[in-house]
Amino acid sequence: MKSFSFIYILSFIFAVSCNTNSKTKDKPLNTETQIPTAVKKPKQLEKHGDVRVDNYFWLNQREDEEVLNYLREENEYNDRMTAHTKDFQKSLFEEMKSRIKEDDASVPYKYNGYWYITRFEKGKDYPIYSRKKETLEAEEEILFDCNEEAKGYEYFKLTGLNISPDNTLAAYGVDTVSRRQYTIRIKNLVTGEIYPETIENATGSSTWAADGKTLFYTRKDAETLRSDKIYRHTIGTPVTQDVLVFHEEDDTFNTFVYKTKSRKYLVIGSSSTLTSEYRILKADNPTGTFEIFQERTRGLEYGIAHYEDNFYILTNADGATNFKLMKTAENKTAKENWKDLIPHREDVLLEDIDIFKEYLVISERSNGLNKINIKRWDGKADYYLPFDSETYTAYVGTNPDFDSKILRYGYNALTTPSSVIDFDMEAKTKEIKKEQEVLGGNFDKANYVSERIWATATDGTQIPISIVYRKGLKKDGANPVLQYGYGSYGVTIDPYFSTSRLSLLDRGFVYAIAHIRGSEYLGRQWYEDGKLLKKKNTFTDFIDCSKFLIAQGYTTPEHLYAMGGSAGGLLMGTVMNMAPELYNGIVAGVPFVDVVTTMLDDSIPLTTGEYDEWGNPNDKTYYEYMKSYSPYDNVKAQVYPNILITTGLHDSQVQYWEPAKWVAKLRELKLDDHKLLLHTNMEAGHGGASGRFEALKEVAEEYAFLLDLEGITE
Repeated sequence: MKSFSFIYILSFIFAVSCNTNSKTKDKPLNTETQIPTAVKKPKQLEKHGDVRVDNYFWLNQREDEEVLNYLREENEYNDRMTAHTKDFQKSLFEEMKSRIKEDDASVPYKYNGYWYITRFEKGKDYPIYSRKKETLEAEEEILFDCNEEAKGYEYFKLTGLNISPDNTLAAYGVDTVSRRQYTIRIKNLVTGEIYPETIENATGSSTWAADGKTLFYTRKDAETLRSDKIYRHTIGTPVTQDVLVFHEEDDTFNTFVYKTKSRKYLVIGSSSTLTSEYRILKADNPTGTFEIFQERTRGLEYGIAHYEDNFYILTNADGATNFKLMKTAENKTAKENWKDLIPHREDVLLEDIDIFKEYLVISERSNGLNKINIKRWDGKADYYLPFDSETYTAYVGTNPDFDSKILRYGYNALTTPSSVIDFDMEAKTKEIKKEQEVLGGNFDKANYVSERIWATATDGTQIPISIVYRKGLKKDGANPVLQYGYGSYGVTIDPYFSTSRLSLLDRGFVYAIAHIRGSEYLGRQWYEDGKLLKKKNTFTDFIDCSKFLIAQGYTTPEHLYAMGGSAGGLLMGTVMNMAPELYNGIVAGVPFVDVVTTMLDDSIPLTTGEYDEWGNPNDKTYYEYMKSYSPYDNVKAQVYPNILITTGLHDSQVQYWEPAKWVAKLRELKLDDHKLLLHTNMEAGHGGASGRFEALKEVAEEYAFLLDLEGITE
């Protein structure tokens, strides 16, 4: 689904005993290696006259002790099988941690009279949110110290920090389970009091009306976790009296609420994969009625930004596949009144806009590369920021000040640490506000090489690959290569810098990002050609990139590894069913692998909103197509690579039972003695551990798995 950064919301973003009950009776536990074996409880699943037998369907009972015992067994097996790498994992963790500045802080930005800062203190895992009034020399006011807030919790995340117009109140969301069901609270920033209002089962985000007393927020359906209701809360009144102002009844849509950067309008948005709809209300009239901006029309996507007396619409209207920018008067918002401002271009994807008082900033993508176009409203200036690298990432940063002439943007590349840059749009001068420090004294970007190469897909399409490696690489096939991919939802994995990745590069690995169809790397059509009944292009593109890397001498199948998470985990599951001989090892994080069963169950969180991405299997055509590639349905008796699979018990996006079932079926059918490991984080969800450095332990586990397969132990 397309996201628009001008949808402005002020936020500071930054085992256990074995139990033999889970052993199958007809295939007893291997007492020598103690390989876990899930009991087979056949369940027939019928659709369109087709019957699938799922022997491990029973694993979807999160509270069942037999299920929990099986997950613990797998964790214990993983611990035993990786015991020889535990010291290496610890040293990798310390190595990666040592490159990161612990006492770090964000570049301050100013909003409504205050400078806002997110900082970290040495030895602590969580951020501290603070502000200073008017000048950076003013006394620091601590808004939230998440290190204190997180005490007593295995998982903690604070999100959606939202300051009232008079700067006295902060609304914020907290999740202590990792299921993305937030509780919204309100803090008085003058007295420090936490108000008694507790809003449960929310998205965590909220927005204030102009009066500073009325708060709008989004609640989720308790079962599906779909964001479906917008409420209005008045400070000092019971939450039970909150007014429902909008209910999104279409179960393929999600809803959200925000305030325009101009602060004039409150906006309720509804979106699905292919369709958008917005409602607007002046922020100084919070009890008024939201009016539809442009009613939903299937296939019409749009996002809105407000400036002076007009709205600006980023949309695919009138066949604008790569999107265009249109304009309309604020009192004439229906589509028939929209006028082209920046027309559609076949070779340029219009990704985003950011509005300032005197300037319009446009984020584009051309031939896969980010571009930032700056235009004056009066037409006296129109230019692009210069970026010279062959492969890089550039993006517009946090710019809440409507009146500013300073554009804050970020830049990094596979060999270049991140920079936060303030660009004076009038003087055309820039100031680097912060460069990412890589500590340890061993990093020199001159020691690394990045490039973009192109593989030819089976159908003749050219697939770009961004790669990075240490200087002096020999294309003799002996190099270990980690190939990363995602390829869904139009999400583009840009070539970004990573300090943790240096631990692979410095040990001889080549890192490659395959920009396969299903992303928007080469425009919107690139996405359209990797979804629904063209989804298999995503998988074959990845395989063809692997074959290209081998053919060009970067590596061989004995040294090629693949990694992906979530929908990228689906990618991993499919390619190793289709071409297991190409890879020595696979890492699949929180993998979406039981596609058919999940998409047929509309009670599972997020399922119905996915129909436009994968198809609705209640339609036989889509059922048969997704069944033909679904990793779980296509596990077969063959030799598989070494595999590490990770998941979280409380995952709300890809339920833990998908990877658990997948592992059980792989154990049953695979014809090899290669490693097959499942690690379930019993305290976390889709995003893994919440602590700043705790997450590095998960990276160290994955890297140790790969390095061990290469015989690299230090």
